[in-house]
Amino acid sequence: MADDLADISSGPADNTVTEFATYEEYLDSLIQPQDLYYLEDKELVRQLIESGCHKSGDPLKREEFESRKKAAENFRLSKRLATKVLASQGKDLSGFPFLQALAEREEANRNGKLTTIIFIRTLNPKSQEISGYIDYAHRLKTENFDPYFSRLKPLLPRPSDMSFYNWETQTCTSNATPNFQVIADNESGLLFKNKRDRKIINVDPKESKPGDNTTRTQIVTDEHIQVVIYDHLTRRKT
Repeated sequence: MADDLADISSGPADNTVTEFATYEEYLDSLIQPQDLYYLEDKELVRQLIESGCHKSGDPLKREEFESRKKAAENFRLSKRLATKVLASQGKDLSGFPFLQALAEREEANRNGKLTTIIFIRTLNPKSQEISGYIDYAHRLKTENFDPYFSRLKPLLPRPSDMSFYNWETQTCTSNATPNFQVIADNESGLLFKNKRDRKIINVDPKESKPGDNTTRTQIVTDEHIQVVIYDHLTRRKT
């Protein structure tokens, strides 16, 4: 019987672990019809393969199989996160030009091809007039935008944004973000410097051009008192 078993051909030694749900399934893929003919016991054949006493090449050990299985699952999850569905996808935004504008820019801000500054002048829940400049790409990374695109709540500037002002309480704040540095004390007014290419964005509406690689778009909408979008294209280093 030993001679017969020595002549039994084996399956592939390095199967793709993603093909098998369990290590036992992987072992079963190495079992040949002759194995069961001579031994008549699948569990025994599995043990022979796992212990290396079966002529099946160099099968994966249980620990190695589990390790590769886990690595494959982590890779699959990372790919799924990389291709995450956009928060605006599938949302009916007809009649909401501001949200439509955000939807058009969502993917580019998520993948870093664009950094958008949003100026909003509006009323807060207390009917106080507020205004501020929002780093759209930063907000997308730190906040769930599904409620905004689902129109469950409005997008409002906050004291934690790049610039915020409450016209009633006269609360004024400014904060740098991962994408922009705030230059508040400047004779030209409020400026933002992109941290990647160090280009200046001038948000003064009197300026004919907001800066290199930057466009200014006024959004006509009933969603807020005033909305202006500054889109800055960043030249990536190659």
